Amino acid sequence: MKFIFYIFITLLIFTHSVHSQTKRRNFKQHEVGILIGGSYYIGDLNPRKQFFLTQPAIGAFYRYTPNYRYAFRAGFNFGTIMGDDSQTEDADQLQRNLNFKSQIIEAHFLTEFNFLEYRISNDKYKFTTFLFLGLDVFKFKPLANVGSYWVPLQPLHTEGQSKGYKLIQVAIPFGIGAKINVSKKVGIGIEWGPRKTFTDYLDDVSGTYPDASIIPFTKNHAAELSDRSKNAGNNVNKQRGNPRTKDWYFFFGVTLNIKLNMKAPPCHAYNH
Repeated sequence: MKFIFYIFITLLIFTHSVHSQTKRRNFKQHEVGILIGGSYYIGDLNPRKQFFLTQPAIGAFYRYTPNYRYAFRAGFNFGTIMGDDSQTEDADQLQRNLNFKSQIIEAHFLTEFNFLEYRISNDKYKFTTFLFLGLDVFKFKPLANVGSYWVPLQPLHTEGQSKGYKLIQVAIPFGIGAKINVSKKVGIGIEWGPRKTFTDYLDDVSGTYPDASIIPFTKNHAAELSDRSKNAGNNVNKQRGNPRTKDWYFFFGVTLNIKLNMKAPPCHAYNH
């Protein structure tokens, strides 16, 4: 995933440099929109598979477009991510036998770059692919399934942490998409957006198994949910997760974009 992130940043810088040498058309356009799609994660309980265990997701946003190439967007997304060692073919994960799910609520601010000139209501510039990059703040709360109910994991300190990890974090969202006009006031789009986080605890898994006899587990289910392996009780200081990598989460889907009726100055061209 780091490779994808670095390639994306390089491409964004390159396209910005190329575009700075070209003609731009300025105008002001305001849009509101919704996203309907899915969310998923990559981390210790799902190291590689894209779109694995995808859950429904929704979002809403406001977009301000000052010219045909760039736009700025702010919004909220809501989804669920999950992972389950029992759903893999990896022998080590099957032995570990952990699971989790977590709701993700994020607020984001994005900058978009259109590869082609684009504007809702203009039939000459009705389609484009685009890149986006920004910053978001998100909240998560990992839960583990115990029989017929779900238990919050962060308060249990399942890896013997002296204090719990923060459930509100920042991330770097980036991604790709496409937009097309379907009427004078409406456009639709598709997009896929990874979120590079700075935590390894979206799934409550990162380091090693603690020693329950030295680090007391005072909460209900703490010892049980720390080590659910088929060799439970004999894994002290053995690897539980991979602390060298951080977790990722993703939103993707279809967007409906509606142009607002707001007066704007006439479009004009200038050289830059």
